[in-house]
Amino acid sequence: MRHVLIAATSLSLLIAPTATAAQQAGQLIAADPVADTPGGMQAWRVRYWSLDAANRPQQLTGIVVTPREVIPREPRRVIAWTHGTSGVASRCAPSLSPSFWTATPALAAVASGNVVVAPDYPGLGSDGVHSYLVGVPTARSTLDAVRAARQIAGAAAGGSFAVWGESQGGHAALWTGPEARRYAPELQLVGVAAAAPPTDLIANLRSGKDPSVRAFLTAFTAHSWSRYYRAPLASLGNRQTQGIITRLAENNCISLDTKPKLGTMHGVLVLRRDLKNADLGTIQPWARHSRINSASAAAITTPLLIAQNGADMNVNPAVTRRFGRQACALNKRVRWIDIAGKGHETSAKDSTPTTLTWIADRFARRPVPNDCRRI
Repeated sequence: MRHVLIAATSLSLLIAPTATAAQQAGQLIAADPVADTPGGMQAWRVRYWSLDAANRPQQLTGIVVTPREVIPREPRRVIAWTHGTSGVASRCAPSLSPSFWTATPALAAVASGNVVVAPDYPGLGSDGVHSYLVGVPTARSTLDAVRAARQIAGAAAGGSFAVWGESQGGHAALWTGPEARRYAPELQLVGVAAAAPPTDLIANLRSGKDPSVRAFLTAFTAHSWSRYYRAPLASLGNRQTQGIITRLAENNCISLDTKPKLGTMHGVLVLRRDLKNADLGTIQPWARHSRINSASAAAITTPLLIAQNGADMNVNPAVTRRFGRQACALNKRVRWIDIAGKGHETSAKDSTPTTLTWIADRFARRPVPNDCRRI
């Protein structure tokens, strides 16, 4: 189903902040109603202010979805959905995709009265560089999207929220949890749910079982970090290799319902050959940035759910399980879900019922389950 944004000014919620509030983190800039939504839902495509890791203001985008019903007396609970890899070019933003409604498992929570806040992340749907797998700015974009949603009167979004993400979004969720206390202390985070999250970035790039996927994700990471951190692509290969990395990153958005182009497939095969002996875990500055942006089990301070498919070809299940064990060794309470489904690309979908039940229990302050004995 395609969503059509209403351009008429009369139907657009425009925010005119005071001079002191302009560019403040979490400030809503605009919320444009989405005309064509699934039954029982209403939505807005939002623009809002956030801060990057250097505390510089940036305009970001996303979508806020709520039940289409009378505004309740009490604020609605919020689920921040952090999406999986969609690409690193601005046009790859999920909020711009006609597949948003079918590719966002968190929307199942709307029927239970929840608000779903879906940030695009920096550089997707907005100007600037997409900080692919960079923890702090991605986490801040998520927290500021929740803040912005609370300023939409029709959303009735409260300050209590959970964050749930898949793949790249699982990484984002694991970073959002620790950043919430420092960056947005007025929000109440009840839990973090991560499906197939890349935790140790180097270990995942080294051990993913599909070499073509590894090459593609390396291209996304290298292109993004070469612009975000100014890391030199020359350290990864010659001009041909650098050109292939750039073209793969700039010309491809990820869509589960389309097959890659012939040129893309050829580029991936060449990149597999060129990067066969390139280890980002030993080449600087790539190794340093990978270490800094790997998730930390010690930083988790809220209940944690991890869902992982044992047949995942993209995120090594052993690496995810090791992260879960690290969290357990630090006395974190971990809910572990072994997914039996198609594979990596349906990790969140395959674990949706269990995850949403776990999130509902966190909102209700029920006892937190702990699966550490069987991880």
